[in-house]
Amino acid sequence: MTKLDLRVRAIGKKWLWIQATLAFAFLYLPILILIIYSFNTSKFNAVWRGFTFDWYRSLFSDAGTLGIGSSSAGIWTALNNSLVIAVISTLLATIFGTMIALALERFHFPGRKMVETLLFLPIIMPEIAIGISLLVFFTLVFRIIENLTGIRLNLGLPTVIIGHVTFNISFVTITVRASLAELDPILEQAAFDLGANEWRTFWRITFPLIWPGIFSGALLAFTLSLDDFVVTFFTTGVGSMTLPLFVYGMIKFAVTPAINAISTLMLLASLLLVVSSLKVKKS
Repeated sequence: MTKLDLRVRAIGKKWLWIQATLAFAFLYLPILILIIYSFNTSKFNAVWRGFTFDWYRSLFSDAGTLGIGSSSAGIWTALNNSLVIAVISTLLATIFGTMIALALERFHFPGRKMVETLLFLPIIMPEIAIGISLLVFFTLVFRIIENLTGIRLNLGLPTVIIGHVTFNISFVTITVRASLAELDPILEQAAFDLGANEWRTFWRITFPLIWPGIFSGALLAFTLSLDDFVVTFFTTGVGSMTLPLFVYGMIKFAVTPAINAISTLMLLASLLLVVSSLKVKKS
């Protein structure tokens, strides 16, 4: 390799580092600014007035005010609803998603290709299309139930949970199926040869080996459910305000550093989930 080639290679490496730095700055610099301005004394994000923890204190104060038309009591109610929805929808999506992944990876049955196609629809479809279709579906079903039984049902936490399970199943199935694809079938066959039935083989062999994939799928479903806005907006009802909807309601009044504080705490929670997922994968 000549000196010219080495020089060209060094220049190429330098430009690659510059491009990578600019790309990461474009992605993470706005997040850094958001975190910094969560400590701003001013009620407006456009001007820096000084450093304070008041916005974080307001979040944990019963009488705290977060901005125009908002109080700390409302955010904890919204957070509680978000956690209830995320936990229940994650459990259901993880159970059903794992079952579907096992069926698709281990068995051949009529309509298998159609099931695989349907699984990708919630991933590739716009969220607004999913939200509107779920709203139309619930409205139609509730109307039929009311006509048949006289019982009137309304949108609420159960409908939001169903909506979140609908799109989370696909993500869990794909994640678990990737773990199953890496699993050597000889291990399961050896358990069968030693006299274990299907149930014992699953719990003693298959489940421990695909557990990192199941846990990763569950964390992904939990994060998507906790942060979802569009599907929740179309499937929620009175008394089922979630944290993303609460933040959106605050933005309609004024963009205060309280929104930055809430976003910072949500970012920290997401980072903890990512670190937990990485630790499980390494173990």
